[in-house]
Amino acid sequence: SSMGLSLGDLYLSSLLFLNAIAVLNEDRFLAKHGWSTNSPEVNFNPSSFKSKILSMVKAVRLVMTWPLIALNTVTIVFKLILG
Repeated sequence: SSMGLSLGDLYLSSLLFLNAIAVLNEDRFLAKHGWSTNSPEVNFNPSSFKSKILSMVKAVRLVMTWPLIALNTVTIVFKLILG
């Protein structure tokens, strides 16, 4: 087998990345490292990099919940059937 990056590998890696964003808990993990929406940097500078990343994390959690469940289910079924 070749060591190239296929579309399937790209799909799986993006799915894993979106899953990782979706399960991040702001209170238990992000706030410990200063990445909370309650931090002064985010409240005083909404155009900062940290504020934009936190907005993206919230948007992924809000919008992608059900699509991620469907994509994960389809991926698991295909992996079980096709190997």
